[in-house]
Amino acid sequence: MREQIEKALDKIRPALQRDGGNVDFVDVVNGVVKVRLTGACGGCPMSQMTLKNGIEQVLKKEVPGIVSVESV
Repeated sequence: MREQIEKALDKIRPALQRDGGNVDFVDVVNGVVKVRLTGACGGCPMSQMTLKNGIEQVLKKEVPGIVSVESV
């Protein structure tokens, strides 16, 4: 599952990097993926929208068993 998550995040990273940010995979526990938003994404007021409407949706689509995504 970890490898699938990294591959899915690799699809998202270019869009985040264009805006000066990035996302790091931290852990997955019981279908809850923990990520860290870095760079410009770390302090962006829209980061929660990016997390839920962008990252979470892609991970749920690409990786079976993902329940949600949380920022740590």
